[in-house]
Amino acid sequence: MLYLIRYSEVFLKSEHVRRRWVNKLVENIKKVIGGGRFRLERGRIWLVTDERVDEKLRKVFGISSFSPCIHCKLDELESCVLEFCEGRLDDVKTFAVRVKRVGEHEFTSLDVERSLGSLILQRFPHLKVNLEKPEKTIYVEIRNEDCYVFDEVIKGAGGIPVGVEGKVVSLISGGIDSPVATWLMMKRGCEVIPLHMDVRPFTSERAVEKVEKITGVLKEYNPDLELIVREHGRFLRDVKELLKSKRLESYTCVICKRRMLRVAEEVARDFKAKGVVTGDSLGQVASQTLDNLYVVSQACSIPIYRPLIGFDKVEVENIAREIGTYEYSIIPAECKAVPKRPTTKANLKRVLEIEDELRRKGY
Repeated sequence: MLYLIRYSEVFLKSEHVRRRWVNKLVENIKKVIGGGRFRLERGRIWLVTDERVDEKLRKVFGISSFSPCIHCKLDELESCVLEFCEGRLDDVKTFAVRVKRVGEHEFTSLDVERSLGSLILQRFPHLKVNLEKPEKTIYVEIRNEDCYVFDEVIKGAGGIPVGVEGKVVSLISGGIDSPVATWLMMKRGCEVIPLHMDVRPFTSERAVEKVEKITGVLKEYNPDLELIVREHGRFLRDVKELLKSKRLESYTCVICKRRMLRVAEEVARDFKAKGVVTGDSLGQVASQTLDNLYVVSQACSIPIYRPLIGFDKVEVENIAREIGTYEYSIIPAECKAVPKRPTTKANLKRVLEIEDELRRKGY
């Protein structure tokens, strides 16, 4: 099987950067599909596989679109196109031919479109040409003396190749938002280290299992993804006891998230990562008000990336469904440590005082 693979943003970079990014894209394609033979041309990657790998290619960031195709030489183009059309035009009434050309030729792309269109009409007299909304489009790409014929342009994941922008640690709770935030950072070229803070017994035993399933879905976009799980339940238990004694239960989520960020920062340093990713969306829940996000952010000395900050819930859910994490994210596993009335305007001075006491307890 021969594939024509296109990339978009990569093409806009300088020659040196483009070469590096294309090599990274090829490396990522190999990981996702498990091999293949490649040939590179400016703006194009040609892939030969033993079988169709459409669904796998859809999940490689950096690919804007791709097409299963057949190859022939320029002097074989007419017979090749007619052979390609056999069985593909029986159930349609209208068609169009679209030609792209690279190289110097004595003809134009329009000349080829007209010539091939005429041949197809002779072979399939039931057809009519419709250049506006054809039921079937036959595409031809001529590159010097080589020609490629196809009838599908399959949309890719877009973005830029995973790994070209370095590493980040992503806090994955198992809800809807954080997996989408992770996916978006991967789409922008980041190698993500997923980190789950295990708050059992405040969640059910299946909480870690659902995060593993979510990571499995994300792993289809980057096979190198490996989930890290850190115990967090004992800390949360001690926090709840301390806050209850001070009648400050409303601060539970703020203190909890600050601790999570500190652990994520430790992991980031271990992996030489350049920041921490969260699924925060401004104002979506009590802990994500502007006041609370400000207080929570003070716990971390490295950048915090929030790709969903301006998204609403419906937008996030739509992406979650599209990428395949939604069905696992909605499995019930709510945190029972969340107070009835969490604070929406945490006081940083008060938070620091609470954490001073926690440090004396060994945290």
